[in-house]
Amino acid sequence: MQALSGFLLFKGFTLDLGIRTMNGLTRPRPRSFSGMDYPETKKKRNFAGKILLAAMLTVLCIYILKNSSSFTTPTPFSRHEPGVTHVLVTGGAGFIGSHAALRLLKDSYRVTIVDNLSRGNFGAVKVLQEQFRNLEGCSSYTLIWVNKIFRENAFDAVMHFAAVAYVGESTLEPLRYYHNITSNTLVVLEAMAAHGVKTLIYSSTCATYGEPLKMPITEDTPQIPINPYGKAKKMAEDIILDFSKNSDMAVMILWLIFFFFKIVSKLSEWYILVSHHLCQHYRYFNVIGSDPEGRLGEAPRPELREHGQISGACFESALGIIPGLKVKGTGYSTADGTCIRDYIDVTDLVDAHVKALAKARPSKVGIYNVGTGKGKEAVLSVKEFVEACKKATGVDIKVDFLERRPGDYAEVYSDPSKINRELNWTAQYTNLQESLQTAWKWQKSHQNGYRRSMSLALTY
Repeated sequence: MQALSGFLLFKGFTLDLGIRTMNGLTRPRPRSFSGMDYPETKKKRNFAGKILLAAMLTVLCIYILKNSSSFTTPTPFSRHEPGVTHVLVTGGAGFIGSHAALRLLKDSYRVTIVDNLSRGNFGAVKVLQEQFRNLEGCSSYTLIWVNKIFRENAFDAVMHFAAVAYVGESTLEPLRYYHNITSNTLVVLEAMAAHGVKTLIYSSTCATYGEPLKMPITEDTPQIPINPYGKAKKMAEDIILDFSKNSDMAVMILWLIFFFFKIVSKLSEWYILVSHHLCQHYRYFNVIGSDPEGRLGEAPRPELREHGQISGACFESALGIIPGLKVKGTGYSTADGTCIRDYIDVTDLVDAHVKALAKARPSKVGIYNVGTGKGKEAVLSVKEFVEACKKATGVDIKVDFLERRPGDYAEVYSDPSKINRELNWTAQYTNLQESLQTAWKWQKSHQNGYRRSMSLALTY
């Protein structure tokens, strides 16, 4: 039942004070064969009509009250409190977003998660809810519901992770990406402006750089995205920066340094590649690890596994989900002939976001690359990475190394000196072997990921 255009809709009928047919067209009142109505029948009909009208008006009043902010019972989430920072985490049911929510809750932040669960897992939210009372959640992500969420909560800041993030998919469904990334970011910004929320931590991507001409990647590297995913993220960044010029909003934009891979197995063709223009199909980006205490991990939906991370592909090989890997890319000018890449543990990545939140200041904009940088233990070749996966899993993963493709970069890595200098952030979990062992332990105990049935029980 719902109110629409001044009428009450109930089981397909449109009712108002007049007499209408089921399709809403007015018809003449029926007449008795004698040319007059019997008084008794008329009284009964009028009484029944009044009862029905009163019932409909009562239901309408309840509906209006329930959807008004004044009807909502006040909670700690609906008011600002000195010393307590309330953060809205969009995409908080995803791999990175859930780890960010976990860290914020551990640090005594008040957290509300918004996620449409198209890519995230309610199981991750359930884990957080079981351990922390300072958490709320919502499964909706539309203009109406975002405004309702902002109206009913007193947010101090927003961490915006929510986004579809597969390069190959973006080339097939560009409109979906522009809507999900660019349009939804605009919705969040408008809601923040309308409700006076003045701190935004935006999680972006180095896909906005396109094909950088030199390494390392710095914050001054020209942004020339080459696919809808990177373009949508770049547009969202431009909107944020334009808005910030005429407001006192504190903005922090963090670029996640990742690269694209395609793995080959006997089940499907997935090649490990390393340049943007050769990797338009599937993305294995290099955020690794999981919660050190084993509460959270990466659990892509089965239909999305091919878009996951290189570590996930190795783990699936170790579990027998795919028979093995074929790494396409040898003959580079590196020690073992395979590409060198920069990997970052999800715990370090989340720490960078929390430090950005702590350092955010009104009317200030900060833009930072998040990576480990060349010379760290987590910067290593693809062959070294696969060998590390073998050691972490204890499984001799079958790997075939094929010839390289023209145009691939021998080395790709970030320069994190700016974030080191301005936010005092440095990657701590740089022992790749330990990060992989932590993730593998979670994978072994969650071979089916989070319980899928939990997503059906979402009732808030």
